[in-house]
Amino acid sequence: MGYMALSTSIYELLWVEKYRPKTLDEIINQEEVVSRLKKFVETKNMPHLLFAGPAGTGKTTAAHALAHDLYGENYRQYMLELNASDERGINVIREKVKEFARSRTPPEIPFKIVLLDEADNMTADAQQALRRLMELYSVNTRFILIANYPSKIIDPIQSRCAFFRFQPLKKEDVVARLKYIAENEGVDYDYEALETIYEISEGDMRKAINILQAAAAIGKVTVDAVYKVVGMAKPKEVRQMLQLALKGDFNAARNLMRKLMIEYGLSGEDLIKQVHRVVMSNDFKVPEEARVLIADYVGEIHFRLVEGSDDDIQLSAFLAWLSMIGQRLGVEE
Repeated sequence: MGYMALSTSIYELLWVEKYRPKTLDEIINQEEVVSRLKKFVETKNMPHLLFAGPAGTGKTTAAHALAHDLYGENYRQYMLELNASDERGINVIREKVKEFARSRTPPEIPFKIVLLDEADNMTADAQQALRRLMELYSVNTRFILIANYPSKIIDPIQSRCAFFRFQPLKKEDVVARLKYIAENEGVDYDYEALETIYEISEGDMRKAINILQAAAAIGKVTVDAVYKVVGMAKPKEVRQMLQLALKGDFNAARNLMRKLMIEYGLSGEDLIKQVHRVVMSNDFKVPEEARVLIADYVGEIHFRLVEGSDDDIQLSAFLAWLSMIGQRLGVEE
């Protein structure tokens, strides 16, 4: 079981790598970032960089594409890549980075690149050590730090870097790329399924590609297959559960809730997150006052579940509360 999971994970990562842009010109939906990076390639010089933004939006890809455009096909020998979530201790910063910084530089570019992925997971001591190294070896080494949460990077490091913020990918761009991948791999798919993948991935291209591959592994990529592989209930089923509760049919709503949890293997936290997504969607037609009250109580239930409360008790209480609110406000969703 563990071996199969590991093999699948490795295969998915290789699949993502296969369709990753190789140069800056191939990166889409990050026009401002790309235009600024191209200036560095033209001048063959750049400061330390900090890439920030949501997961799967092209931060690591942009760093590799920048190095490729600077050094050519053999760029990896002039770039040291470390994943700070694994190698984040002060000894790694002092030894690996220092050793690489002292090595020779490429013939035409006066610096090498140290790429620190997931730098927001570095310890405070490691960041302090890195701050000093960035000063000592700035003549022949440039650092690219990648972080989902730049606020976790200490201010002295932020002040030494040029800041680049990446935006979530647009729906049309993600769907177009998924379509391109599916057609190149000979995968049979429904267009609606690709749109569903985007909705689930929320602009995370890496997650979208992995969902596509997981769905393709069981046959044609359909909406049902997508929800099956990600372990999520369909929004219309969650919406139906909320409708039943708002109409006062508590028992039917509770039975559907239990069916969804058993059928899809959902935890209470998973289901309440989907409830929140449905409540915030335009398809959920309720008065604004009811939406506000429901959103507020969803937050309360989520907090209780995170703190360890029983899933069935809390979700049943939520549906009972919905039944009372629906009758009081006259909601007929």
